[in-house]
Amino acid sequence: MASEQNLTTSVYENLESLELLRPEWEALLGEYPYSTTFSTYEWLVPWWRAFGGNDRLLVVAFRDASSSLVGLALMAVTTCGSPPFRLRLLRLMGDGSHDSDNLDLPVKPGFEDRFAESLLCFLESQRNSWELGEFNTMPPQSPAAKALLQFFAKKKWVVIERQRPASAIPLPATWEEYLEFLSAKERGKIAYYSKRLEKKYRTRFYKCESESELPACLEALFSLHRKRWQSAGQPGSFESAARRQFYHDMGGLLLARGLLEFWLLDLNGRPAAAQFGFRFGNTVSQLQEGFDREYSTDSVGYVLRARAIKDLIAQGVRSYDFLGGQPGYKEKWGAQVEHYLDLRFAMPFRVGAAYLQVQHYAERSKSWLRTHLHGKGWEMLHNINVGIRRTGNKKVSPRNAREEDTPNKDS
Repeated sequence: MASEQNLTTSVYENLESLELLRPEWEALLGEYPYSTTFSTYEWLVPWWRAFGGNDRLLVVAFRDASSSLVGLALMAVTTCGSPPFRLRLLRLMGDGSHDSDNLDLPVKPGFEDRFAESLLCFLESQRNSWELGEFNTMPPQSPAAKALLQFFAKKKWVVIERQRPASAIPLPATWEEYLEFLSAKERGKIAYYSKRLEKKYRTRFYKCESESELPACLEALFSLHRKRWQSAGQPGSFESAARRQFYHDMGGLLLARGLLEFWLLDLNGRPAAAQFGFRFGNTVSQLQEGFDREYSTDSVGYVLRARAIKDLIAQGVRSYDFLGGQPGYKEKWGAQVEHYLDLRFAMPFRVGAAYLQVQHYAERSKSWLRTHLHGKGWEMLHNINVGIRRTGNKKVSPRNAREEDTPNKDS
């Protein structure tokens, strides 16, 4: 129980107890203006089943005087690093597998400061359970993140704030308006490749819309994605059985609620391209994709994306979110450069604080060396550092950037 000036807390440490929270959880997301799929039950519970492993679930519900849920901290505790630098890491539920972006702390408008203060009081009471905190890929407009930064400073916690790139397309009301945003070259490519494809093949554009279709559609995605990465000499993210199971479970839950945006293109009855995404409100997020390199000269992935965007605009979607990663090829689709916020923090005079301070000093020194050393000197120092890291030492702080799908781009 928190103090009187703060909110009261309830802790959920397993999925069975979390199921009881689901109705209130969904109601809170309905009131939170920055809600995304990544904060929903449909995303996080299948994620935990697939990737939670031996980590400790730590979900904290914050309630006001009337016992109404006003904030939710969906967190977990894991261990990271290698002896003697092994730390207990507090992070957001969903972080650590390279799948989740836009992780957040949903809070009812008007309760941001009380929520942040209550969360820090709770974390202080749990000081023996964690040493280092990482809240990664938070939206930069997150009210909770902004309030936390204020209270970190007030309590003199050690904090490092970073940004990582993301991008999204703001969609207009009509397809014709969208085409005007594109260059003449891109408009011409969309028309040319779309017509060419229909002349050469028997084409079928479709969206996975039934539970019976989902397994075959997912297998098509897995196969296309795997072939694409194998052509670059890498296994691809769907070599992981846990990730394949996650997509089956998460995809089924989203499909049941009409939120799955899973688009496919068949040529002559054979899968040629697939793009897996999902909807929340008037935003569609594009998560993974794959295409058959046999049809790379036909730009099948490019044509499929254009067809999907055209249909989504007609349905009232106003943002096509590419999520994390460098904008790169996405800018030709009209994507605007955005970013996520990473917060790394620790209580003062704790081992996690010492680690962050040392890391911050090391990064500043690295920046100074890069600026002042001649090219060959910096290259030699960099090669030595890479060699040390390859001896088996693990990073104390695992990144959660979603795998950037780059080899043999057909987008």
